[in-house]
Parts: sequence; structure tokens; C-alpha cells
Amino acid sequence: MFENPNKLGFGLMRLPRVQGAENDTIDVDQTSKMVDAFLDAGLTYFDTAYVYGGSEEATGKALVARHDRSKYTIATKLNAGAAKDEADAKQQIYTSLERLGTDYIDYYLLHAIGAGNLPKYNEYHLWDYVKELKEKGIVKHYGFSFHDSAELLDQVLTDHPDVEFVQLQINYADWEDSNVQSRKCYEVARKHGKKVVVMEPVKGGTLANLPENIAAPMKAYNPDASLASWAIRFVASLDGILAVLSGMSNEEQMADNLSYMKNFQPLSEEEQAVIRQVQEELAKVDTIPCTACRYCTPGCPMEINIPGIFSVMNKYLLYGNLEGAKKEYAWRTEKGGKASDCIQCGQCEEQCPQHIGIIAKLQEIAALLEE
Repeated sequence: MFENPNKLGFGLMRLPRVQGAENDTIDVDQTSKMVDAFLDAGLTYFDTAYVYGGSEEATGKALVARHDRSKYTIATKLNAGAAKDEADAKQQIYTSLERLGTDYIDYYLLHAIGAGNLPKYNEYHLWDYVKELKEKGIVKHYGFSFHDSAELLDQVLTDHPDVEFVQLQINYADWEDSNVQSRKCYEVARKHGKKVVVMEPVKGGTLANLPENIAAPMKAYNPDASLASWAIRFVASLDGILAVLSGMSNEEQMADNLSYMKNFQPLSEEEQAVIRQVQEELAKVDTIPCTACRYCTPGCPMEINIPGIFSVMNKYLLYGNLEGAKKEYAWRTEKGGKASDCIQCGQCEEQCPQHIGIIAKLQEIAALLEE
């Protein structure tokens, strides 16, 4: 079950949406076409979560209801922060099974472990619970996704040596980042002998849309390769990778990913050198490390589109076009939810896996981009 030679996983957090539909409805028809293309390419790993709004239901319709259950694997997650109490947390697996329309989960994860929520996973006895689910056959393999320091990861894996795999944020931009600690966390997981599932390999799309001067070494070496391909192949080339999750949002992204991952080839030494050049240039730009996971937005009392606003700011930091940034900011906030509307309640910072000082960043953006 741990063999996944082509390594690409279909991340189901950023599925295509029906244009103009109320409640931001997932486009199941387009998702179904993407699922079909993924399976036709011989790929099998699908990743969703209890808290990805509408994702499990859409996966049930686009994948489970339409394909032989033995031909693919599903990963989903239990989120203690979304539960009222221990019983509510333990009920999530059954809700997920119902939404998906299946009677077992291949890879079950405790979701977004970090120093802030680890006590709740312990208090709710969820480490023992996932083992019980495996004994019952409801779960085939269990692990956890993680957003914190390598030191804490080492402690968690020492305390729970039976965990079978770990999901980590790894990409070449965060490889040496002191906050994300991609390399250090990866090395800790491998020291403990754990397989690794990679999330955010393209850093929320940032590494697919680099400024020309930063992307220049890649374009010079291979003009036909997409920027996303460099990012995904970088992490897929690491040892011990079970799956590299790409959160694909349309058929074009799926086609691009399949073009180089259907028959995956690791990066050559020359290509690794090109990546190092890009890493050096990116390290000079102090962007906001937002991946647009949107964990921060559901509880915002002012309904501020924090990831959208951060995206505008990052474009400004990368490209230096202040006038363009002001215009996009005005467009994104024309119906409300400006950075200056923040009441500093702090709920967003509690939810942020990247530990961004969101309140301070919103203040900076309001001062720069609001007229």
C-alpha cells in the first residue's frame, strides 16, 4: 500500500468552483473530468479533509460513485479544532465516510498538528483512537499533518512511534525557512523512518507565478517546462516520498502536472543547481508566507478575505507595481472586508498553520494600499 511510484497526489482543497453560483459551489462535472484524467494516467492518491468545505462530498460524487474503490486510495483528516468535545471529534470519521460514500479510509490523518492544538489531540485520546480505527478496518494507515518546528516534530514522533507517515509542508522556497523548517522537518521524519506526504509543494501557487527575473534560470534551462513542474519535481525527487499533493483547480493544471509526473523523472544535478539559483533570489524577497489554505477566514467577524489581500501584497512585494496592487486591492475589497476593518480579535492567528502575524500585516497593507 505504501508504493506510489509516480508520486503525484490529487489535493482536493482547491477544487474548481461553479462561476456565479451561490455558496461558492464546487464544480463536480469539471472535478470528475480531472479525476478521470488522473486515474487514466495511472495515479491513485486523493487527499481531502473533514474541514475542506464541500470537498469530501464532491470527492464522493466525482470519484467514489464513479470508479472501482480498489483502484485508488483516499486520504482524509480528523480536525480536533473543529470539534466541540471528544465525542464530536471521534464522530468525524463517520461523517467523512458518509460524505465520501465509502466504508474505509486508506490514509487517515490527525490534522495540522502544532504546539497550539497538540494538547487537544492528547486530551481527546485521538492517538489511540486512530489505532482503534485501524484495528476495526475502518482505516488502513494513520498519520498526521504537521505545521510547527522540527524539534516538536521529533518529540511527537518519539511519543508516537507507531505513526506510519507524516504530511509536511515542503517546497524549495521554504527549504531553509526558519519558520516552516521544510528541510529540518523532512530530515526528522526520515530519521524516524517515516514516509512523507508533501503538501504545499508550489506554496499555494506562488512558485507557479514567479517574477521573470527570479524564474529566469529555469526558463533559460528549459523554456518549455512550467514553473510548477520545477517545484513539484523538486520535492518528488526526495527520498521516502509517498505522495506530493498538488491542489489542482482546473483541467489545465491537471494536464500540466500529468505531462511530467505520469512518468516521473527526478531532477538532475544540473536542474538541482538551477533550483539553488532561484532559492537564492527568492530569499532576498520578504513576502508573506501565506499558502491560501483559508483556515483563517471562516471565523472572521469582519469577513476579511485575508488570503486574497495577502496575495495582492505579495504581488506588490515581488513585482513592485504599487499602482497595480492598489487597483487589485480595491477590486478585491469593493464589497467590504478591507484590511482596515480588522478588529484585532486574533481568531485568524490562532488558526494560521504558518504562524503569520496577520493583524500586523493587515495594518501594514491598509496603510500602503488603501486610499
